[in-house]
Amino acid sequence: MKKWRKYNGALVPLTPPHVEVDVHAIKEKVKRENVFFARWTSDFDCDTETQFWYVINDNSMEIGDYSRNTRSKIRRGLKNCEVRLVNIDEIIQFGFDSYSAAFTKYNTHLRPKSEVTFKKELTELVGDWEFWGIYNNSIMIGYCQNKVIGDYCDYSTIKFHPDYLNLYPSYALFYSMNQFYLNERKFKYINDGVRSISHDTNIQSFLIDKFKFRKAFCKLNISYHPLIRYLVLVLYPFYSVIRLLRFGPFLKLDILLFQEKIRRSYER
Repeated sequence: MKKWRKYNGALVPLTPPHVEVDVHAIKEKVKRENVFFARWTSDFDCDTETQFWYVINDNSMEIGDYSRNTRSKIRRGLKNCEVRLVNIDEIIQFGFDSYSAAFTKYNTHLRPKSEVTFKKELTELVGDWEFWGIYNNSIMIGYCQNKVIGDYCDYSTIKFHPDYLNLYPSYALFYSMNQFYLNERKFKYINDGVRSISHDTNIQSFLIDKFKFRKAFCKLNISYHPLIRYLVLVLYPFYSVIRLLRFGPFLKLDILLFQEKIRRSYER
């Protein structure tokens, strides 16, 4: 079974965060794969508050367990939207509109994928994936791509078309998926990913505030390609200046050095 995948020029594990990562010969693997670095976590869900975390939910809940305001928006979302499991072909055919429209609202240096790349990457997925579509009047207005391993589910990619947010599709989607994975299938936990360091996102605070997700603190580990390691060592002393230069290559350097700052926080 493949243990790592390439993501934005880095290697990241394919295993769930609670499973110990095999980092044997990781330095050689980074050079062989010609990536910037490998990144993984350890000490998942530790008792100590750290600067890196996953946002997870490990408690099954009924509709009455949510706040009155959240219950109201869930019901409106379910009334306005149809949420269902779909096959990958439906996402390939109809998902790009939501993906590209959602990207226009992000505050990030990352560029959106072309429609060709979007579809190609979906067709090349390996492992067990499940897909959810959100519809209004038979039009797909959002989708979710989930990685499933045993009794664990990673909410890997979620996109909502911004023109339909007033229909509360996020409330309908998260309520439906949480019910399915936690209540019906009795999964160990569901995961919405790690702390975002590449762009601003409100989704994790939304899940914590509205859907009772929580931070599972952990330790961030990085193994750099030799050239990137040298770059980090040289530039890190100037991080406070680089983070003020919000243009061009300095945006990527800011992310790289912010990540290094988190990594170094465990060395104190």
